[in-house]
Amino acid sequence: MATNIDTVNDTGTVLRTENLNVYYGKFLALQNIWLDIPKNRVTAFIGPSGCGKSTLLRCYNRLNDLIESFRAEGQVYFYDKNLYAPDIDAVEVRRRIGMVFQRPNPFPKSIYDNITFGAKINGYKGNFDELVERSLRQAALWDEVKDKLRQSGSSLSGGQQQRLCIARAIATQPEVILMDEPCSALDPISTLRVEELIHELKELYTIVIVTHNMQQAARVSDKTAFFNVRTSEGGRTGYLVEYDSTEVIFNNPKQEDTRDYVSGRFG
Repeated sequence: MATNIDTVNDTGTVLRTENLNVYYGKFLALQNIWLDIPKNRVTAFIGPSGCGKSTLLRCYNRLNDLIESFRAEGQVYFYDKNLYAPDIDAVEVRRRIGMVFQRPNPFPKSIYDNITFGAKINGYKGNFDELVERSLRQAALWDEVKDKLRQSGSSLSGGQQQRLCIARAIATQPEVILMDEPCSALDPISTLRVEELIHELKELYTIVIVTHNMQQAARVSDKTAFFNVRTSEGGRTGYLVEYDSTEVIFNNPKQEDTRDYVSGRFG
């Protein structure tokens, strides 16, 4: 029987990795990651392509489990529960730790059904109309779609679709929302709306965002982790260079590699 993961500590740390190494087959993708994610803050992962940002993000809700060759060594904790312990239910992990992907991916269903789908699967017993309105309001989308809830989610603009996906993640009542480059496919106006939404959502949720946009990381995050990559005969392995408040990372980083990356000298 799967262990409940509702245990809460009072340290202010929601997610914690300890000596995490990630492999795909024999390939070491991420090496020796130690990282604490604080509650009700926005943490940004930055770094060049191939440094393992998205791989780490997917470790937090066990989406990497769906890759046959994936293997993790070390610990990933949600509060005090090791998410990779054999008695932890990965489906429950994904309910508690939601995900928003790079490209908007609404289900081929109505706006209403996009919101209620996950809640129904997870046995939600409340009022679905209230759930839909609350989730869409939190995603700053309700006023734009309240009169067309039965229309397809795919009929919305790209920016609206991404906010619908955020509302869909919210509807399962997670504590953490992971965002993998959520604005990379959006126009500047839609990007601004999502960034404003991220600021609002951190009052209720812990948010981790992967972004290649340095300005976006500086605008939306409270803490920033900079990852780099080393190349060997075995391939490209990502590692954590520096993790601190966003202000420190962008204005006074301790590591030369961080300084070079945020100043645009490489990446």
